[in-house]
Amino acid sequence: MHRMRVIPARAGAVLLLAAAAATTPAAASRPSDAAMAERLEACAACHGEAGRSSSERYFPSIAGKPAGYLESQLHNFRDGRRRHTIMEAMLALMSDEYLADIAAYYARQEPKWTPPASAWPAEALARGRTLVEEGDAAKDLPSCASCHGESLKGVAPFIPSLLGVRPEYLSAQLGAWRSGARKAEPPDCMAEIAQRLGPQDIGAVTAWIASLPYPADHRPQPSLPHDLPLECGGVR
Repeated sequence: MHRMRVIPARAGAVLLLAAAAATTPAAASRPSDAAMAERLEACAACHGEAGRSSSERYFPSIAGKPAGYLESQLHNFRDGRRRHTIMEAMLALMSDEYLADIAAYYARQEPKWTPPASAWPAEALARGRTLVEEGDAAKDLPSCASCHGESLKGVAPFIPSLLGVRPEYLSAQLGAWRSGARKAEPPDCMAEIAQRLGPQDIGAVTAWIASLPYPADHRPQPSLPHDLPLECGGVR
């Protein structure tokens, strides 16, 4: 999996972010979006302005994702459940309140996404579409849409959108779950899904998802019309 390199400018931004976290005001006077954007320059160095990463293959866009999901992932990095050296270092001294501020800021941002050109053959994309929309009963695989919403834009407050990220990132994350390198709160439903997906199916699914534009209304669904097909830790 791609390793993130920190150049001196980014290292300086990390220090600025840590300093900003140390001076976060009380909950009664939460920082404005303009103030948060200035404080989160270190995040923008990888995830793009306002969290709209579009060119870096392994840094996901986080703009517009549900606040509960973003906050949960920040806690996972800070508390060692999800491993990434730079993220762990950046978040180590941040309070729960500041993590909530960061999550709320990015959740308010509007995502922007232009699907990349795909070199996948038509039959692979067709397989990806089937898995995303219908699943595969023979492999006991629920559809992606049954958890992430019909248009894959996520479900508030804890289920993320799958849109707006490059196939390399999605494949790397599924591969990390498949190998045990990435973990979530138990029961880890994504680890189960990744084990049931073969490498070719992972490629097909991620290629199809990456080919999709955001719908006109990018906001996450308020709820699912049915129960989740698997028990998932962290989805409350």
